[in-house]
Amino acid sequence: MPGHADQAAGKRKLRAQNQISMKKKRVLILGGGFGGFYAALEFEKRHDPDFEVTLISQDNFFLFTPMLHEVAASDLDLTHIVNPIRKMLRNVRFFEGEVRSIDITKRQVVVAHGFDQHIHTLDYDDVVFALGCVTNFYSIPNLAETAVTMKSLGDAIALRNRLIEHLEEADTECAANDREPLLTFVVAGGGFAGVETIGSINDFLKEALPYYPNLKPEMIRVVLVHPGEFVLPELGEQLGRYASRKLAERGVEIRSNTKIKAVASTGVELTDGTHITTRTLVWTAGTSPHPLLEKVPLPKERQRLKVNGAMGVEGYPGIWALGDCAMIPDERGGYQPPTAQHASREGKVLTHNIVANSRGKDLIPFRFNTLGLLASIGRRTGVARILGVNFSGFVAWWLWRTIYLLKLPRLEKKVRVALDWTLDVFFSKDFVQYLHEPQLLVVNTPIANSGAEPVPVRGELVDIRGGAGA
Repeated sequence: MPGHADQAAGKRKLRAQNQISMKKKRVLILGGGFGGFYAALEFEKRHDPDFEVTLISQDNFFLFTPMLHEVAASDLDLTHIVNPIRKMLRNVRFFEGEVRSIDITKRQVVVAHGFDQHIHTLDYDDVVFALGCVTNFYSIPNLAETAVTMKSLGDAIALRNRLIEHLEEADTECAANDREPLLTFVVAGGGFAGVETIGSINDFLKEALPYYPNLKPEMIRVVLVHPGEFVLPELGEQLGRYASRKLAERGVEIRSNTKIKAVASTGVELTDGTHITTRTLVWTAGTSPHPLLEKVPLPKERQRLKVNGAMGVEGYPGIWALGDCAMIPDERGGYQPPTAQHASREGKVLTHNIVANSRGKDLIPFRFNTLGLLASIGRRTGVARILGVNFSGFVAWWLWRTIYLLKLPRLEKKVRVALDWTLDVFFSKDFVQYLHEPQLLVVNTPIANSGAEPVPVRGELVDIRGGAGA
């Protein structure tokens, strides 16, 4: 009968599809940072029918971290430096979840997902460790609970909200005795993240101050704590000292050769014995490899996976690592630095090697020399070293914006960021808070003289004009 024939044909087609799917190499990419995302993007471009690739990330977007401090300082809208992963990967699968464990023997990855964090077990033929790094608080008591970090979009929003909240609180007469801790802002770490963050928030505070009539410029104290003699040691002494001098000229207090020793709710204590009264500490002073690497029985060096030049783990076929998860040897006997420009290029080479390895072809080692390093230090000033040539001042700031604008994925985001920067020339910064918690509202107002109390709920808009059917 025609119906039975159609069913039989459908079953044969399904079996054929399953056989084709079974023949595909299953690749899991763990992490959606620069390394993992660009590896997935390379698979997307290749659109190879022999591979079934899945990118696993806790966020459904790719965050362009070099511009993160500009979100905290109201230079850019928060949605303009993130790209939806699903818009960019149509041939590569995406799974939003948290990687909980990896079983090397069974070749399985356990991922927690959903509101109830239920578990999925995913099988793989090849797995890529691209989990990035986490903040290192060096076991300093109260630091993790007190400090604001600068690694995620949520961190930038939290810092922006805190800056504005402190200005609002300090402007009131009742807070006159608390203005010192409210208006003192400490950033720990004089690397790229710390210097760019403190330069941006210093500009933000100074520009917002005229709108707070009870506050004066001398009330604002911005402190950078750095263990070295000058900031940005990656750029060398000349540019590092230039950056230190420019920040100091703009009112930033730099505490060189000093570290955070102790942290309390009332302030921080430095290793030189100084106590700074503050309620805001931004921590950019250290990172560590992802803690999941400790649980994986694979060879390591400096807490990262030890790989060869092709980014494969020796003796463990199908296991690869890049970025902050890997110690990748370079041609000079050292290791590749864990920077975004390296990780993005590592992702492309790693994809080539996974494909080549599955087809018995030669792998290529990752080879790349740093093209340059750039930092924005606020007020249209920057420092940069590009191909061995030093730049400083407005030219370096312009290079910073131009190069990173070109590196930002997708034309739409490039246009939005360029518009934000153009409007910034003509208009002052916005200092409105991004509210991320539901507001307390009063609902179910009782009938007059009933003696009942209003019932407060959170986050639900209800007609409160009173009376049934009002």
